[in-house]
Amino acid sequence: MFNIWENIRKTAPLIHHITNYVTVNDVANITLACGASPVMADDVEEAAEITQLAAGLCLNIGTLNQRTIPAMLSAARKAKELNHPVVLDPVGAGATKLRTQTALDILQTDSIICVRGNISEIKTLIHGTGNTKGVDAAAVDCVTEENLDHSCEFAKQAAQKLNTIVAITGAIDLVADTKQCYIIRNGHPEMSRITGTGCQCSALVAACIAASPAKPLEAAAVAVMAMGLAGEIAHKHLLPLEGNATYRNRIIDAICHLTAEELTKGAKYEIR
Repeated sequence: MFNIWENIRKTAPLIHHITNYVTVNDVANITLACGASPVMADDVEEAAEITQLAAGLCLNIGTLNQRTIPAMLSAARKAKELNHPVVLDPVGAGATKLRTQTALDILQTDSIICVRGNISEIKTLIHGTGNTKGVDAAAVDCVTEENLDHSCEFAKQAAQKLNTIVAITGAIDLVADTKQCYIIRNGHPEMSRITGTGCQCSALVAACIAASPAKPLEAAAVAVMAMGLAGEIAHKHLLPLEGNATYRNRIIDAICHLTAEELTKGAKYEIR
């Protein structure tokens, strides 16, 4: 399974990102770090044309506006036409009507291969409303060891309803289709203090699936494992006076140097 990680560097897929301006630079850099190539084009006049050149598309609604929404929809439709994988990151779905409706409109293009979000965002897409706290998951929704069986079943049901792979990230990550759920326990609590780890994870998911399109579930799971393991490795290398700014950079560095062999040894997962 972990040859999926090697496939990124072998194929160097071009990934088109229409993403948010808070984390766009980090998204570009982590895409480069894993071995893929990023392009960011969010004007509706060229979004579909750029998508045509790319092997995959990642849509992130973190900083929505009336200019980028049509570009996202145009790019998604073009990707559907070309059968290119599309990853949706529904940042803050449930916080406002605009975010929720935009995420649902993108899903309606029937182009999405994987939705990567926190548990509250995914619940919003299923139920129409949610407990999203800004762009963070509400504590009441979080996946825990105590509710793990129920959460796995929810992830599979969400995959069925959305007709996508669902990647739910948090303290415990779940990556599921309708039949299987990967339970992933990689990561470090300090990752929650960095803006954009979720955005970067979505970028890795897009790169992995674009490099191994025949195995989208496994590719999404590998991407989530890699992001979590990079968080562990990066934290071990922090010096006493270094904080979350340096930690962000070290995560990108960890992805840059991460090998399939290291990922095989360091991945902590089970399948239910």
